[in-house]
Amino acid sequence: MKIAHILLFFISTLFATLDTVAQDDLEKTKDTLINKSKYGLRFGIDLSMPLRSILDNGYQGVELMADFRIQDRFYLAAEIGNEKKDYPEPTINATTKGSYFKVGLNYNAYVNWVGMNNEIFTGLRYGFSNFSQELLGYDLYATNQIFPPTYVTKNIEYSGLTVHWAEFILGVKTEVLTNVYLSLNLQLKRKISETALENFDNLYIPGFNRTYDFSQWGVGYGYNLTYLLPLFKK
Repeated sequence: MKIAHILLFFISTLFATLDTVAQDDLEKTKDTLINKSKYGLRFGIDLSMPLRSILDNGYQGVELMADFRIQDRFYLAAEIGNEKKDYPEPTINATTKGSYFKVGLNYNAYVNWVGMNNEIFTGLRYGFSNFSQELLGYDLYATNQIFPPTYVTKNIEYSGLTVHWAEFILGVKTEVLTNVYLSLNLQLKRKISETALENFDNLYIPGFNRTYDFSQWGVGYGYNLTYLLPLFKK
């Protein structure tokens, strides 16, 4: 009976040891499965601007953008562009043209599955625009409404105008093909400073979009096509 108990003890110990070794091997095997994410330079174009240039005769614009992944969820980002916009209104006719750039950070709040590289992101930008406005004609303000207002035709150009602003961005980005991404974003802008004219407002600001009386806020959107140039994996 003692021999049977001793054999049973050794058999139980052997199976327990084998089970522990198997668990250790399984854990080691799991630890070796490492998911590597792509890091590199992603660059592209805002598709909404060429489309708007085709549909709107009074508008021409282009914007190029790029971002670079610096950490798991953070990206350095920048945009540069050029716009020309006619402003034909019943009481005023003007044209704005100029260039701009924006620089800042994006944060990806989306947790990807293994092998995916999509984004639900928020971002902050500092924006700067250098532009000119050409006043083509305007109505003279008159308190007497019996006669129609006098329309004055002039070509006055105001050049060297500048605007600084801060911008908040919210968007989504999806990898539709290998290293090819489509992105949609909404932008909320707040002017920091601008070149103010005494007798003529900045009606449209390249990169900032249309302005509104007595308001420092602006809005915008983008529909982007970008390509990721992978440099390394991490």
